Amino acid sequence: MEVKGTLKKILEIQEFKNNFKKRSIILQTSEDYPQTLQIELVNDNCNLIDNYSVGSFIKVNINLRGKEWVNPEGVSKYFNTIQGWKISNTMPEVKNNMQNEARETVVPF
Repeated sequence: MEVKGTLKKILEIQEFKNNFKKRSIILQTSEDYPQTLQIELVNDNCNLIDNYSVGSFIKVNINLRGKEWVNPEGVSKYFNTIQGWKISNTMPEVKNNMQNEARETVVPF
């Protein structure tokens, strides 16, 4: 899966025991009803965001992760995360029928 949007925030790397580390980014989609998503980058992927800055329009390839946890009283709780594994530059989507001239420019050889 992939999600595209504007990079709103880059959080610091968090380090845990067993050499596990994670870093979150905040991405706002550019849909009719924009969504603000927290995407986690883990271990070797923490540095994928280093070449981007806040305000960049990016595409993030993601996996959805989820798990069940049963508390001591036997009540189940469910947790979901969005985990990014690839980031690339992309152009913002055109919201109307007009073509994006920058994409359609033909350069003669």
